[in-house]
Amino acid sequence: MPSHTVQQHHSGLTAGSAFRVVEGTAMPVGLFRVCLLVITAIVNHPLFFPKENGTVPENTEEIIQKMKEREESLRLEQLRLEQEIADQEATQKALEKAAVVVEESKEEKVRWDMWTALSMVIFLLIELWRQDFQEGNWQDIGGEEDDMAVLGKAFKGVAFPDKAVLGSFYEKRILGTTGDMARMREMVEGFADDLLEALRSVCNRDADMEVEDCMGVGSMYENWRVRKPFVCDLIVPFAPPEPYCFRCQTWCSGDSFPPDEQGYGTIKVCRADEDVMGCICDKTKLGEDMLCLLHSQVSSTRPSSEMENLLCFKNTQYLDADQVMKWFQIAITKAWNRISHKYEFDLSFSLLDSPGALKIKFKSGKSIAFNLTPVVQYENSDVYFISHFPRTSLAADIPSSTHWFLTFAVYERRFIQLVSKTLPANACHVSCLQILSFLHGKQCSLTGPSGLTNYHLKTVLLHLLQACPSQDWAPEKLEARLQDMLKFLEKCLHEKKLYHFFIGNGNVPAELGFPIIFQRAEPLNLFRPFVLRRDIYRKMVDTFHEMLRNMSALINEYTVHTPLAHTNGIHKEPL
Repeated sequence: MPSHTVQQHHSGLTAGSAFRVVEGTAMPVGLFRVCLLVITAIVNHPLFFPKENGTVPENTEEIIQKMKEREESLRLEQLRLEQEIADQEATQKALEKAAVVVEESKEEKVRWDMWTALSMVIFLLIELWRQDFQEGNWQDIGGEEDDMAVLGKAFKGVAFPDKAVLGSFYEKRILGTTGDMARMREMVEGFADDLLEALRSVCNRDADMEVEDCMGVGSMYENWRVRKPFVCDLIVPFAPPEPYCFRCQTWCSGDSFPPDEQGYGTIKVCRADEDVMGCICDKTKLGEDMLCLLHSQVSSTRPSSEMENLLCFKNTQYLDADQVMKWFQIAITKAWNRISHKYEFDLSFSLLDSPGALKIKFKSGKSIAFNLTPVVQYENSDVYFISHFPRTSLAADIPSSTHWFLTFAVYERRFIQLVSKTLPANACHVSCLQILSFLHGKQCSLTGPSGLTNYHLKTVLLHLLQACPSQDWAPEKLEARLQDMLKFLEKCLHEKKLYHFFIGNGNVPAELGFPIIFQRAEPLNLFRPFVLRRDIYRKMVDTFHEMLRNMSALINEYTVHTPLAHTNGIHKEPL
């Protein structure tokens, strides 16, 4: 056979053999599947489970009912979910809308805050300018003629005495008192020196306060007191015995003082070797088993009796003004008992509430009054802490007996003396204060005392002395300067502001050596106590207005009659 025939035959043989093999294998598998199917059909035939499957036709309606209920519950659930989705979408939209509103409100608020801040800045600038104008230019009254005219409009009908009447009144009523004051000052100063020397001799130098020489202050030593009886005011500095010292603290020294305590300070009695700032053991309670390495137990705890002997307030180290008053009265009494045999007059206390208000009574019946007031020096200056103000209401409402008022009387006297050297001869500044003080005193004798004092009048003069040029105080300008003082005082009463001359005044002459701490302090309003006490303020204003209306009558009463329309051509200016 040919070769390809042999190959075909071989191939056919191979394929046939394979078919027979597969076929032989597939037969058992097919039979197995058929048998499995038959068995499954027999097992699943309903006749095998007649009882279980017999109720299926009977429960069909129940199943359908349950399916309907299920369908209804699913529908309700679907509605609920759709409602929740709708609510969430509405909430989301509301939140988005609210966010937009908030964003817009924030932008609007930012714009509003910016305008508010700008308005506040403008307001503060205006307020600061106003305060600077009032506090910085309160002395520039001499050049503010328009303000003077406006302030005097309420009293256009008040007749103001002319130069001739004022000159005659000053010469006949006031000028003659100058010699009497000089003689009285000399007599009182000599006796006070002798009395203080006796006081030092009766005191225990190791335990009692050390008294220094007295100094004259006030109207008697500034030559402007006019009303009798004349009273000399003397201040007596004192210091504690060694090893103690005074540590003074003022309202402007950095610590916070309430507004009603401005102008006051406290005086602490310390040992000279103590730290100025104090140790922490004085401010905190150490445990029983703890000991301060800087202070021993003996030095850190002082007996209360020791501090009371140093005139301190009970259980404190602060100097008590009431204790000082008692000590000073007892010391003065002992000193007078030692030297009384040398004099032919009696000495007594004239006022119970003033420890140094003394009166000399001569056998002829005449008497001389003077005040000897204990004070404490502030550091190395001529500012003093004063225990009380005789005959005035400057310290009527002292917060406590450990608060001491500061007096600048020595600097006030020096300032007047310094300025007087630059003024023309026979300048009218003292005359203005004398006339105004006389008118005020006479008015108070008619209508009763008011809150306005001679110290307020002197403060007005001090401001004008610094504000007005020297030539404006020539003697022929007495009338104009007196009007300036009245108008300045009227302005202060209207605004309820009269600032202390030295406190907060940066223009104090350097020649005085005034402490810088008080120049940098906030200005002190002397009329502040009257802001809340409306009855006293009303009385003070009424007294001032009555004094203006009665001014011509009061002056003419103590002057030889001179017609107001003087023939020398002097024009009478209304106030």
